[in-house]
Amino acid sequence: MSCLILIGMMGAGKTTVGKELARRRKLRFADCDHEIVARTGVSIPTIFEIEGEAGFRRRETQMMDELTRESDIVIATGGGVVTTPENRALMRERGIVFYLNVLPQILFERTRHDRNRPLLQVENPRQRIEELYRQRDPLYREVAHVVVDGGRTNPGTMVRLIEDALKKREHSTCRP
Repeated sequence: MSCLILIGMMGAGKTTVGKELARRRKLRFADCDHEIVARTGVSIPTIFEIEGEAGFRRRETQMMDELTRESDIVIATGGGVVTTPENRALMRERGIVFYLNVLPQILFERTRHDRNRPLLQVENPRQRIEELYRQRDPLYREVAHVVVDGGRTNPGTMVRLIEDALKKREHSTCRP
């Protein structure tokens, strides 16, 4: 089993779905952002404040390189992981990538009260989510082996959709 990588916008459910997927498949779970926080001892907003987004992205690439070297792991990524070409290449080559596609309106509903998301600390967070979605959706689709359309779907249903896609891949001769 290679690593299973969940990508998508903030609020798409990557961590929740990832934990359940790992539990069901008896794999290790790692949340890239949580691993960075554990390693640095500071929050992501603090990293953004001190090092800027570029500093955070460097740390994210280092963590993705480390995590994608493991097998038998489910990795939940940060929403902006796809903005770095090196991350896109690492994920595509080293794992099976699932894009949890959730529409901006639903993402806004899920994230509007969360103060731990530096990119949403703007005057109009709904507009910011729409902008980020427009920028990142093509990158998510470029990297993904499988697109899982979510939204109002519960995490258990999303996990079942991922497991169905994995079964199809296991019966196929084409593999990454």
